[in-house]
Amino acid sequence: MTSGFDARAGEWLARARESLDKAKLGPRADEIGRVERIGDGVARISGLPSLQLDEIMQFDKGALGFAHSLDENGVNCVLVDPAENIEAGDSVRGSGDVLRAPVGRGLLGRVVDPFGRPLDGGAPIEPERYDPIDRPAPPIIDRDFVTQPVQTGVLIVDALFALGRGQRELIIGDRAIGKTTLAIDAIISQKNSDMICVYVAIGQKSSGVRRAIDAIFARGAPERCIVVVAGSASPPGLQWIAPFAAFTMAEYFCDRSQHALVVIDDLTKHAACHREIALLTRQPPGREAYPGDIFYVHARLLERSAKLSQAKGGGSITALPIAETDAGNLSAYIPTNLISITDGQIVLDARLFHEGQKPAVDVGVSVSRVGGKTQARALREAAASLRLDYAQFLELEMFTRFGGMPDSRVRAQLARGARIRATFSQTRHEPLRLAEEVGMIAALQSGLLDALPLDKLPAFRASLRDALDRDAAKAVAQLESAGALDRPLAEEFKAALAHHAQVVAAKTKGTP
Repeated sequence: MTSGFDARAGEWLARARESLDKAKLGPRADEIGRVERIGDGVARISGLPSLQLDEIMQFDKGALGFAHSLDENGVNCVLVDPAENIEAGDSVRGSGDVLRAPVGRGLLGRVVDPFGRPLDGGAPIEPERYDPIDRPAPPIIDRDFVTQPVQTGVLIVDALFALGRGQRELIIGDRAIGKTTLAIDAIISQKNSDMICVYVAIGQKSSGVRRAIDAIFARGAPERCIVVVAGSASPPGLQWIAPFAAFTMAEYFCDRSQHALVVIDDLTKHAACHREIALLTRQPPGREAYPGDIFYVHARLLERSAKLSQAKGGGSITALPIAETDAGNLSAYIPTNLISITDGQIVLDARLFHEGQKPAVDVGVSVSRVGGKTQARALREAAASLRLDYAQFLELEMFTRFGGMPDSRVRAQLARGARIRATFSQTRHEPLRLAEEVGMIAALQSGLLDALPLDKLPAFRASLRDALDRDAAKAVAQLESAGALDRPLAEEFKAALAHHAQVVAAKTKGTP
């Protein structure tokens, strides 16, 4: 018994000596920084000469930050956690790693902060891995043409300003006139598509974020949505990294030949956050006190949306950034920057909104620089002259306000324009399918709606889905799959529209 124990003890001692011989013994330098001052979410750190830009820094009391700017005398650290317990003199260490966000299918259906920490009360996220939040945009050689449509379900957008997969379309307008609603409708409309949706809220009130989340989860496909929240009460650093983290989460799916839609709500608040951080770190201010790199920050972010070539998998990221204007001023610094970066803009007008035109899209100044190249053929053919007709109506309406008796031709044009405007009105969070959009435009253009009073057009639209599914099911299926109709199904589709218009007209006449 003793000899066996001695043998095992000798074997253990031999392995221990071998491990000690391989160990590298000697002094090791451990860099420790000190907090010189702290306030408003920014700390000035001395020491840490080997720290790299954007490196994560950890304070001894547990809070995290990242190196925003470096100079020969110290580091400006932007905090991403509350700083109540941090004081001057506390120690801080570098992590050796840059800012990263979790990626993977485990994020789908969840509400998280930019670091993937759950905000919905659910279980901790189990990501596939952590990727850097700052990633270079795909080079030109890796991109393909934007040709596949993104159906937003908003008739005025899909008919006049078609969006494509890989496009960057700015949604811009004054406060509280439907910008977020338009973007949420685009997310809800992807319920029957294959797109992954990422909604990121930056500096928004909790009540507004709650309404957006409720709409997405109640009417959309939450199992294919990720909600990233950095609210108004979050530290400025967390708000600043939020859109970058959202793009990283979307790029995981894009790299796997899937398609993603990223809604950034909104970049005006992100720009204000960037300005706040820049002024607190004593960077020189420029126009409207914004630092000189604000254009570069947003361009670097939005350039990550693209349609990849087939050699790279053919995935795409479509971006819908939101920007807020003051009194409709599109020539302000941030709006002009974003308009020049994006591939078009959907401008919402406060006057139209208060007149009851919802969505309050200003047709005159809105544009999509991709346009008909991505539009479904059936919708493009139906809406061929619609924008010109509507623009002429708006001009005629303005002149007739000065008085005078227009002739019969002008009166007919005004009546038709009023029907176009009524057709474009739409209830929020009720996006239309492609078949319903084609049906509404075709019925308008063919004169089927002329017999209906303007106040009955909402009833026509509300019951159109059931009528088409009942009377033209094959045509609806072909439209949704191919975006066009062959001749026999086109005739069936027109007949179903005519019958539905007759039914609604008969109900209208029977109404006392």
